Amino acid sequence: MTMTSDNAPAAKGWNIAIWAGQIALAALYLMAAYMKGLMPVADLAAMGMTWAPNAPIALVRGIALMEFLGAVGVILPAATRIMPQLTVWAAAGLLAIQALAIPFHLFRGEANLLGFNLIYVALAVFVLWGRARKAPIASR
Repeated sequence: MTMTSDNAPAAKGWNIAIWAGQIALAALYLMAAYMKGLMPVADLAAMGMTWAPNAPIALVRGIALMEFLGAVGVILPAATRIMPQLTVWAAAGLLAIQALAIPFHLFRGEANLLGFNLIYVALAVFVLWGRARKAPIASR
């Protein structure tokens, strides 16, 4: 795909928008990973994660680890341009987390929490599509 001067500003705009999506997605998941990974389970429950005390601590911490790795994965490969296709895979992995979280919350009768999940889904889909199709980042 060759870029002419006519579509260069549009391509730059998409790149900026996708970077903004990547940063927002990473920030949200880093915050979630911090909470699930380092906070006491009782504090998580007090914040609204009522499922956490009923889950094995290894599951809570494991989810935190996957969220942390996904957050790093949507930024680092693209920023360094070392295997930037991993950014697409990281976004897909974060989508997989939501594909598990949404039915889990529905099953527990926590449909009121789905707004947050849908924000995560929208950002992950945008990053996945953007870096796979609209404005991929070339390797070094």
